[in-house]
Amino acid sequence: MKIKYSFTILISLITVISFACKKANNPDPQLTINASTIAFTADGSTQDISVSANADWSISNPVYSWLQLNTTSGKSGSTVIHLTTLSQNATGASRSGILYISSSNGQARRVIVSQVPTLYPGYNTFPIAPDMTGMTSNAVQLAAKMGTGMGMNFGNTMDSPNDGDWVSGKITDAQVKFVKQIGFSAVRIPMNWVWTHLSDRKTARIDPAWLARVKEVVGYCVNNGVYVIVNAHADLGWLEDNVNAIKKDSVNAMQKAIWEQIATTLRDFDEHLIFAGTNEAKADNAEQMTILNGYHETFIKAVRSTGGRNSYRVLVVQGPHADPTKTASLMTTMPHDPVPNKLILEVHDYTPFQFTLMDADASWGKMVYYWGAGNLSTIEPDRNAPPGTDESQITTEFQGIKQNFVDKGIPVVLGEYSTARRTDPNKPMPKDTLMHNRSVDYWTKYVTKTAKTNGMLPFFWEVGQMLDRANNVVKDQRMFNALVAGYKN
Repeated sequence: MKIKYSFTILISLITVISFACKKANNPDPQLTINASTIAFTADGSTQDISVSANADWSISNPVYSWLQLNTTSGKSGSTVIHLTTLSQNATGASRSGILYISSSNGQARRVIVSQVPTLYPGYNTFPIAPDMTGMTSNAVQLAAKMGTGMGMNFGNTMDSPNDGDWVSGKITDAQVKFVKQIGFSAVRIPMNWVWTHLSDRKTARIDPAWLARVKEVVGYCVNNGVYVIVNAHADLGWLEDNVNAIKKDSVNAMQKAIWEQIATTLRDFDEHLIFAGTNEAKADNAEQMTILNGYHETFIKAVRSTGGRNSYRVLVVQGPHADPTKTASLMTTMPHDPVPNKLILEVHDYTPFQFTLMDADASWGKMVYYWGAGNLSTIEPDRNAPPGTDESQITTEFQGIKQNFVDKGIPVVLGEYSTARRTDPNKPMPKDTLMHNRSVDYWTKYVTKTAKTNGMLPFFWEVGQMLDRANNVVKDQRMFNALVAGYKN
């Protein structure tokens, strides 16, 4: 009995060992793909998938007309495959297909690939080779050149529905000569593109006549040795009001379309021309800041892709809301530019709003007519600037910009700032005219001076309150003197 029992155990052990050896020689078939779906952008891109198998495998690619694979077969082990779209999807519809991966071990897998369509045609139709002629300054060097004189906006002019609608006429060569003569070495020209200057909204095509007009005005500036910032302004908020995941793709598509056209048209101007991609975009948290930086990067890529001098042009990007405090806290990284040291940051300042821009009392606060040390009114004390909205607030804002950007080698322009005298008889007017006028002068000087002290380049928001551009004369000498004093002191 013992012998028979021992023999049975021995046979069982031999069977187990034999089965184990057979299993070791014939492992379970394996085929693993690290992704089941791959989505490509409209403009095209490269993405990777990883294939892991314990036998030979191959891929069938039925969408070879628009998708290229760097390899279509492999052996046991892990292999990374690069999938590259051959072009942007200009078909007007999404396109997709299925990649089939099969192995000699009997396993099979599939990967669904897709590419969304472009919303607008590509306008970078004839890029040229990079040209550094007249473009050698980096951002810091160019900012120093721009800062040899004062800066101002031709505001409410080319950003109006029709050229010059909101002020006394269009920008002329004589106007540019005039502002240079009185001390302005750099100007910022806010531009309307999408609002009223698309000849075809479905394709985002900018009216060629408007592009020609912009080129003419830029020529006035460059030919007179004046640095000029051309931007994409409010335009009814197509970008500024849509810094969110839902609108991101459509905004990026429009951003790319308009800047390819603008950059191509103005490509031949030297470094006196600077582009700025946005204006006061509303981003209030880290997620929106990431999206806004994406809008900036679309702008940068569109400009650079056109080649020529645009390959090296200094470009301006704005912080969230163009607000100094939000910018210092939220803009922890600058957008990527493949060309190093060619970006300038832009912020604006209208602090305190109740003094500079508010034109009617509200439930949360009243209009302020008097601001700054020594300028508060005893006649109308309820219109004095509230505590905490004095010089210290502006100083704190600008110090934050200096510490987070200027001190790190990133030049900054104060792209807009201004206030105005409340002289419209159809609106509430100050009772203490003396103190109000002193407040306006002091604010203008103080903001200009404090911006300069903190390493920024101030661009005064001029919309006809200081200059009579129709006749090329200074009409508010006190305001102009305050501006000059802010630059000098």
